[in-house]
Amino acid sequence: MAHIPLNHPARPIYRLLAGLIGLYILVFGVWGTAQTLGDPLFDRDGELVLGLRTNLAFALVSVVFGAFLLVGASRRGNLGHYMNLIAGAVFLVTSILMMAVLQTSANVLSFSMSTVVVSMLFGLILLGTGLYDKVGPVEHTETEQAGPGHPVADQNRS
Repeated sequence: MAHIPLNHPARPIYRLLAGLIGLYILVFGVWGTAQTLGDPLFDRDGELVLGLRTNLAFALVSVVFGAFLLVGASRRGNLGHYMNLIAGAVFLVTSILMMAVLQTSANVLSFSMSTVVVSMLFGLILLGTGLYDKVGPVEHTETEQAGPGHPVADQNRS
């Protein structure tokens, strides 16, 4: 039966990874806002910031998402788990939608192909971190690890 593991031993590493992505997005958003402050909100030309194209609208959205991810990474409970799952799904869906409208006038966030690739990569990483940073009761974890087929249980039997 497939499930989301509880109290994964690498959970602090996953939270750190999500926090670093959030920090990058926050810095990108703040720097992008500073670069595009006088431009129209949905400018199609965009500016290059940290290797990605942005306009004022995308920079402001990045500030919000970066702060959102940092809050999620700083939480020890399941709030961060759910925030990473949601953010990962949002990044994946946004990257696919923006790739579909890349060469059209509907590209309101001034995405380039490199922005699509980075957004998809961040979405996959955040989705992965969300799948492995769920917290649960210690008793449940011990029962799960004692069951057949679990690597820890198999090591204890040897």
